[in-house]
Amino acid sequence: MSTTNINCSIITIGDELLIGQTIDTNSAFIAQQLNKVGVWIKRRVAVGDVYEDIWNTLTDEGEKSQIVIITGGLGPTSDDITKPLLCKYFGGALVVHEPTLQHIKSIFELLKRPLLDANLKQAELPNNCTVLPNLLGTAAGMWFEKNKVVYISLPGVPTEMQGLITNEVIPRLLTQFAPPVIMHKNILTAGMGESFIAERLVAFEQELPQHIKLAYLPNYSFVRLRLTATAYDSLFLENELSTYHKQLQALVTDIMVTNTDETIEQLVANLLLQNNATVATAESCTGGYIAHALTSIAGSSAYYNGSIIAYAYSAKEDLLKVSSTELHKHGAVSEAIVTQMVNGVLQQLKTTYAIATTGIMGPGGATPNKPVGTVWIAVASKSKLVAKQFHFRWNRKKNIELTTLNALNMLRELILAS
Repeated sequence: MSTTNINCSIITIGDELLIGQTIDTNSAFIAQQLNKVGVWIKRRVAVGDVYEDIWNTLTDEGEKSQIVIITGGLGPTSDDITKPLLCKYFGGALVVHEPTLQHIKSIFELLKRPLLDANLKQAELPNNCTVLPNLLGTAAGMWFEKNKVVYISLPGVPTEMQGLITNEVIPRLLTQFAPPVIMHKNILTAGMGESFIAERLVAFEQELPQHIKLAYLPNYSFVRLRLTATAYDSLFLENELSTYHKQLQALVTDIMVTNTDETIEQLVANLLLQNNATVATAESCTGGYIAHALTSIAGSSAYYNGSIIAYAYSAKEDLLKVSSTELHKHGAVSEAIVTQMVNGVLQQLKTTYAIATTGIMGPGGATPNKPVGTVWIAVASKSKLVAKQFHFRWNRKKNIELTTLNALNMLRELILAS
């Protein structure tokens, strides 16, 4: 089965990206949205605010892809050089685009802010581009074509870029190109390392058709398995990929968390809703991170009651009714204390299920018997309690993330066992 990929290069512009001051979330969004409509991301390139580097990158990527999307450098300040560069690159001239000018004026009138000459200059656009209206900001998008390659310049502000991708770019691309369908099927696993899973799946991989690929995507405690295929016949592809997806599930049933492309927090949310159940958390070392994960899902008020963040000994004693004697005997990072914490929040917030965490996230606080990364997690219902010790080996931020992921997975297991 042969298909012709429609390839896209993404160019992000800005010194702040190169020095790590700003995280590039734009490329991820663009890639996700284009992949959904069958456009394959060939390359992602970040360049600084250097005229020659941007110019050369445009040329290089135009030789590799049919579509080149550029973000950044369209603001009103002197370091925003993308627009005049594009004007020269494509042989145009800057002229006032009246609809954009009126849009800019209406924004400043609404905000009751003075309109500077620099803001007005944003209405000057190359006369050889198709203007893409930016309803959320003052920097319009621009669509150019050269040597059968489409070049699209978008503002770097994420919300503005996202609006343009959704409302302007994708609809226009689909009228000009006929991309094949790119389809993915996912399985999330836990409890087994990537290499061990790969060893189990050797025969399965060997039997896959050439146009179906299996990817291993490890994320510390979890490994996502992704089947990817491309075809023009979406119904055929769905049936074919579903067959191999079922075969793969059968081979990893004992370690499978979910067979869909969803996060662990979304999975837990769905289970709680299906069971008309609620949850609360008692967090020490995670400091509310589990609560943040649970409430990141829209509609979480239906299943999330609240959290008690009890960091100090006194907070554990006063809010969760943890025994002062036990605290001083075993220390906060212990099975005895996490058990009391989970029981305490279960009773205090009157929920179906509860989660508790206590641990040493680092870089300090370790003892000879409890090194950095030592964590106790407990999950409980009125009839069952499970406590488990973990030993993580990363930095503070990653240890908190890992504790959260494992706590949610333990809750998932408890709900399924109930």
